Amino acid sequence: MDVLIFIVSGTLAAATALLFAAMGELVAEKSGMLNLGIEGMMATGAAMGFVALSVSGSHSVGFLAAAVLGAVLSLIYAMLTLVFRANQVASGLAIGILGLGLSSAIGKNYEGKTVTGLEELDLGPLSDIPLLGPMFFQQDVMVYLSIVLIFATWYLLNRTKLGLIIRAIGESPESAHALGLKVRLIRAGCVAFGGAMAGIGGAYMSTAYTPLWAEGMIAGRGWIVVALTVFGTWIVKRVAFGAYLFGSISLLELSIQAFGVNVPSQLMSAMPYIVTIVMLAVISRNPVFIRLNSPASLGATLKLN
Repeated sequence: MDVLIFIVSGTLAAATALLFAAMGELVAEKSGMLNLGIEGMMATGAAMGFVALSVSGSHSVGFLAAAVLGAVLSLIYAMLTLVFRANQVASGLAIGILGLGLSSAIGKNYEGKTVTGLEELDLGPLSDIPLLGPMFFQQDVMVYLSIVLIFATWYLLNRTKLGLIIRAIGESPESAHALGLKVRLIRAGCVAFGGAMAGIGGAYMSTAYTPLWAEGMIAGRGWIVVALTVFGTWIVKRVAFGAYLFGSISLLELSIQAFGVNVPSQLMSAMPYIVTIVMLAVISRNPVFIRLNSPASLGATLKLN
């Protein structure tokens, strides 16, 4: 039972950073913007969130600072692609590299330092329920906010006028522009939202999940986020499932050790990335399935005057 509790509760926490970044990236990609700079934005958010928390003593300030810096980086990407019509893939990679370098500079004086992590919410009697309490009701506030974000993203994209506009722009920005929609402005807003969520996801890693700063602590999670949107075929519930799946896989090393199985730690550390490659390879075998939900203009250079 202890192992089960560890796996379930640990999965919820491990998936939280991925969920924030993935929901933001999903909204951006639904508008037709392929942002490959998520790794750098998460790294910058991790550094900025840690420094802001260390200086202010407030987790809220840390998450806000991370969100703002992530949004700023993403708006630079939006300017390159929407105003100067630069290639989305190249621009995203450049911003990602910029973010990694910026995170190193921001966190240079804080390397190896720690902060106080987020406290678990007191949910009263719910926390005392046998088995279910320790698994689901002894988490910090960001874990629950990530779950709320899943439903909010689904509602936005599928039940609101704004969601319809975002999806229409993602399918055909030229047609949306002809109808009088502000394509550049809406795409920039979606990208800024994605960058802010990536920043918050990174800040969660450095201030809550592992409350310390170490360069390179994002360790490829930004690329997993990009892969999750493809793995989930741009559908909210599938992307969320993928985040929890990869969160559980990241706990495999400790879980297997709890059963006394001796497996090289290097193999276990590589498992999330191995699974990512395998799943993308499997999904890519059916291009029709991918095109069914993929925004038609995803990654294409904007051709509006």
